Amino acid sequence: PAKVAGVPRIVMAAPPGRNGKLNPYVLVTAEKIGIKEIYKMGGAQAVAALAFGTESVPRVNKITGPGNIFVTLAKKAVYGHVDIDMLAGPSEILIVADDSANPVYLAADLLSQAEHDPLASAILITDSERIARTVATEVEEQLKELPREEIAAA
Repeated sequence: PAKVAGVPRIVMAAPPGRNGKLNPYVLVTAEKIGIKEIYKMGGAQAVAALAFGTESVPRVNKITGPGNIFVTLAKKAVYGHVDIDMLAGPSEILIVADDSANPVYLAADLLSQAEHDPLASAILITDSERIARTVATEVEEQLKELPREEIAAA
C-alpha cells in the first residue's frame, strides 16, 4: 500500500534472530519490493526509535505493522507524535478441517499465528480424530524448529 500511495521513504524494522542476524528471507523480500532502509530492531523499542528518532534512526511519519501487546501499547503511546495504522489485538486463527486436510499444513498455519504473541489464539476444529491427533503431533515437531518456540508454545 505505501508504494501504491507513492510514499517516498519506506523503512522496515525487523528483530534479529538468536544468531543476531536478520532472517535472509526477510532481507530478500525487502530487496524485491524496494525497501532500502532496514533497521535490526523490533518491539516497543523499535516503535519508540521510529517515532522520535535516534542518532542512528531517523524519525518516520507513520508506523504500521503487527506486533505483540508491547508493540500495541507502544504504538498507542506514540500516537499523536507519529501516525499509526491501528491498535491490533493478539493474533487469532480458527481452522475447520475434515479428514482430507494435510496435517503438516494445518500445524504450520496454526503456528504461523501462535508465534506472534503468547496471547494469540490458534484453534483447530475437526470431526476427525486422526487429524486432531496427527496435527497435535505435528505441532510439537514443528515447534522444535521455530525460533520463537517459547512464544508459539504458550
